[in-house]
Amino acid sequence: MKKSPTQHLRLITYINGYALSLYLTLTAYLSVTHHLFSNHVLIYCIIGLALLQFLVQVLFFLHLGHETRPRWKLLVFMFMLLIVGILVFGSLWIMSNLQYHHPNTQTEINNYLKRQDGL
Repeated sequence: MKKSPTQHLRLITYINGYALSLYLTLTAYLSVTHHLFSNHVLIYCIIGLALLQFLVQVLFFLHLGHETRPRWKLLVFMFMLLIVGILVFGSLWIMSNLQYHHPNTQTEINNYLKRQDGL
């Protein structure tokens, strides 16, 4: 069976998207495991790589911008971004509050338990 030019172009697009995704994932992994940056720079590096990974997924696999009704797809995409933003920033907010309200060290935990007559 002979492939049409559009099928060949679609296959190349998927291969390029997969290669870029793999490269971005390995870059993030290796930068963390080999301690290539300081902690603050590493956080920004990981965030940047995650955003690039997101763009690769949207462009190469979801084909946003190549649909017949772009306005509806864009509206659904923006709603999805809102939900993901709420989940991510809500989770970060909850984790920062948990870290603030709970003792950090073992001595603080022991002191708290002694004050409460726990042990």
